Amino acid sequence: MIFRVLFIFGLLSAQNNYPIVLIHGFMGWGSDEMGDYNYWGGKKDFIKSLESQGHLVFELSLGPVSSNWERAIEAYYQLKGGQVDYGKAHSEKYNLIQRPPGKSYDGLYKNWDQDHPIHIIAHSMGGQTARMLQFLLTNVIFYDESSDFKEKSILLGGQQNNMIKSITSISTPHNGTTLAEIVTKTVPFIQYFVGLAGVVGTDFYDFDLGQWGFLRKNNEGWLNYMNRMRTHKAWGTKNISSWELGLDGSKELNAFLQASPEVFYFSFVTSTTNKKEGSFFHHPVDETSILIKTRSKIIGSRAGYWSDGEQTDSSWFENDGIVNSVSMYGPSTGINGPDPIVQYEETELLIPGQWYWTKILEMDHWSIIGHLGDNRRITQAEEILIKHAEKLRSLPMNE
Repeated sequence: MIFRVLFIFGLLSAQNNYPIVLIHGFMGWGSDEMGDYNYWGGKKDFIKSLESQGHLVFELSLGPVSSNWERAIEAYYQLKGGQVDYGKAHSEKYNLIQRPPGKSYDGLYKNWDQDHPIHIIAHSMGGQTARMLQFLLTNVIFYDESSDFKEKSILLGGQQNNMIKSITSISTPHNGTTLAEIVTKTVPFIQYFVGLAGVVGTDFYDFDLGQWGFLRKNNEGWLNYMNRMRTHKAWGTKNISSWELGLDGSKELNAFLQASPEVFYFSFVTSTTNKKEGSFFHHPVDETSILIKTRSKIIGSRAGYWSDGEQTDSSWFENDGIVNSVSMYGPSTGINGPDPIVQYEETELLIPGQWYWTKILEMDHWSIIGHLGDNRRITQAEEILIKHAEKLRSLPMNE
């Protein structure tokens, strides 16, 4: 009896209190940037729900259409503090402002280090960003790979291990989405969210492309600002969200953003479709939001193609209205083969370096974070997030 009590006490005392860092996806926003309408929860506030359970939570605000390289660097400086530095080589390659004015931060978590690591929970493209951040932390980036000239920034020119305890991806297109071009070129839903938040004509929402020299003009209307962004030269490069959300761009990322043996990985797979009777095609379930249904039907019946001509098979038809469900389990299309990916089991002893997936049926890409869904879906999404945060707290502390 005494041994049992001591054992339970040991488990409880071993719980970590590492903070949770929330990373939004494509076209996302940070705290207060959409008035009282939250990225994490919509009209509700999922962050307050986490905090009520004793979790320390930091919400980041990254470039909503920027590349994962730039978003990961912004994430680092928002947490640690300092002037954003995208790197000399990267900036020269894409003709960017390397250290753009207005992107210097005080630091949300200045004592972030290997003794004070973080848990990252990321939605959609944010899952790719989290993996990029882990890569940049643990690898020295050279300005010229043929020489020993390292980048001078603290992040890119150094090596910082054991800074991230876990990465959780929610509805992330690890292997791309067959809807990538439509998603990025038509900028779906952002007009709806901006209107819902009541911030049209204000300075709340910013596409945050200062590194490209792209800024909102004085007294510029929302539609003109958005249309200028949609026709910006960045979309013709590989240094933009549209490329990395596609099949080929994701495959390139997966070639080097491989699972780290020091990180615990989790993925939530969402699906809002069923297979049609007598067909391989998928169609949205009745509870799917009207804003999701049309795109869900497209994904559920249209194949995607890699540049080498290879075509996606019928396993890609199931989707959550934005991303093919099969793409969410974990990275699997890199030239080095898939990361280890297994189904999460409550009783299983978790180990770092492999993905543990959980599938959530009748949950679309936005309702999983509190948008567009009915009360049942939004309540379920909140409960899933709170329960998972407790799981993260149970992971062993860094030694």
